[in-house]
Amino acid sequence: MNKVILTLFSAALVGLCSCGNNASTQLNSASNADSMSLSVETQKPNTDYKPAFSGQTRITAVKSKTAYEGKVLTNELESPWGITSLPDGRLLITEKKGTMRIATTTGTLSEPITGLLKVNADGQGGLLGLCLDPSFASNRMVYWVFSEKRPDGNLTAVAKGKLSADEKKIEGATVIYRATPAYDGDLHYGGRILFDKNGNLIVSTGERSDLETRPQAQFLNSALGKILRITTDGKPASGNPFAGKADNRAEIYSYGHRNVQGLALHPTTGDLWENEFGPRGGDELNRIEAGKNYGWPTITYGIEYKGDKVGEGIQQKEGLEQPVYYWDPVVSPSGMTFYSGSDIPEWQNNLFLACLSSMHIARLVIENNKVIGEERLLEPEHQRFRDITQGKDGALYAITDQGRLYRIYKK
Repeated sequence: MNKVILTLFSAALVGLCSCGNNASTQLNSASNADSMSLSVETQKPNTDYKPAFSGQTRITAVKSKTAYEGKVLTNELESPWGITSLPDGRLLITEKKGTMRIATTTGTLSEPITGLLKVNADGQGGLLGLCLDPSFASNRMVYWVFSEKRPDGNLTAVAKGKLSADEKKIEGATVIYRATPAYDGDLHYGGRILFDKNGNLIVSTGERSDLETRPQAQFLNSALGKILRITTDGKPASGNPFAGKADNRAEIYSYGHRNVQGLALHPTTGDLWENEFGPRGGDELNRIEAGKNYGWPTITYGIEYKGDKVGEGIQQKEGLEQPVYYWDPVVSPSGMTFYSGSDIPEWQNNLFLACLSSMHIARLVIENNKVIGEERLLEPEHQRFRDITQGKDGALYAITDQGRLYRIYKK
């Protein structure tokens, strides 16, 4: 018994001594044995809701065996929101107030890129997610999402333009799609965008948060609370599930979403995954299938911010999809990416999520479309992580609301 007590005390002491908030921190150390324990979440949930299946929440904690490092490359970004890699390995980053910047992998920042369309940066709005055309090396086309002020309110808009040869401006910036109806509010714009394997754009929207607009997540004649699939000209993509159906929008790919700020394609299966914010509890991770209804606001594992049940307070209903995983209390997941690098083999096909309110990067180990382990990275940094991408060099790059750019790599 004394040996057990001594071992526990030593482990606790090591944990206390390892905490820190340095700009560059060795965030773990290699181990010869697998490290597994209880869930990474130690706080009480907001509800007593029961998960639909084992492992749907509070999965077993895991710890990376490979030593890695998180290094701050710069802290001079201004509220960055989206990040992606240029063909030469540098990083193109959006800033919420309406600018783009290019960062080198050593942290040198360009001057703000001009020529972008005006954004409404109030509340959760601004210049949001971005992606590059698959043929960017030859056509230099960039696509992005932003909140646009319209005569009848604000909405999520998608635009495209060409990065000039001198990289100082976007040429020919044009709105290609508007997620109507507009609404006089400044919350839940969604805002992520990526290309699918067929060269179409996948775009996420929010349901604009308020009770007045919330039901539109279930309406197939509204673009709110949806994942959309459109062409590079903003038209509905061929083969969408609701094409040709009366009073349904042909651009809708899936529906019943609250506020989707994370989109990623699995590097092996090609499946589309998303994450979305819950209210108090009920942040979700979903694997998206065409035409499916993901439940909001009919079912949820969260409650209203003031503590009331959402709607009927139910978590399961026939015909509505269950999340692969959910968090209660919330982590506020935003951008995410799958790891396909070779430097850290144990991370292969793991999903990394930038988390805001919980101030860490979540690593999820996924097998057979189920989460089997969770780890928290960079937690001592106390940063609101907004987006994360894998660089051309195989490292992960993450941005934070406080203006930092991190490089995460094998030590």
